Amino acid sequence: MNKSKITPFLWFDQQAEEAAQLYVSIFKDSKMGKIARYNTEGAAAAGMPVGTAMTVAFEIEGQSFLALNGGPIFKFTEAVSFVVNCETQEELDGIWNKLSAIKESEQCGWCKDKYGLSWQIIPSRMGKLMSDPDPEKSKRVMHAMLQMKKIDIATLEAAYNGDTQAQVK
Repeated sequence: MNKSKITPFLWFDQQAEEAAQLYVSIFKDSKMGKIARYNTEGAAAAGMPVGTAMTVAFEIEGQSFLALNGGPIFKFTEAVSFVVNCETQEELDGIWNKLSAIKESEQCGWCKDKYGLSWQIIPSRMGKLMSDPDPEKSKRVMHAMLQMKKIDIATLEAAYNGDTQAQVK
C-alpha cells in the first residue's frame, strides 16, 4: 500500500469493509489493504460484534484511505467530498452510475453514494473551461453546469464555444 503522509479517514457505522470493496471495484489501480478486526475487548468497547472489521485500509488510484466501523455516532456531510477527474464521458458516466445512490443530492457534478459520502464526478477540463480568461466563455459554461445533475462534457464544450443550441441533458 502507498505510504501517503496524509490519509483520508472515513467513519462508517458498520459498512467500512463493504464500502472499501465497492470503491476498489469502481476505480482502476485500486486495491484492498489490511483489515483489523474487533477482538473481544475492542468489540465490547465499541459495541460491535467480535470479528467485525474495525479498520479497513484500501487504495484508490494511488491514494491511501482508511475506513473505520465506528458506529452511528458520526455521519458524512457535504463539507467533505472527493473530486474524481474524468477524461471521457464514458468514464464519467460509468463512475457516476456506480456511485450515485441518493438522487436528491445530485447537482452540478456532485453525487452521494449509498453510505452518504459525497463525490464530485467532473471532466478533467472543467477547471480550464470555468476559468477561461474570456469572461463570456466561463459564464456560459457556469450557466450550463448549474442546470446539470451529472455533467455532460459535450454540452459544456458547446456552451464554451458559444453554441446557443446546446441543450442541457
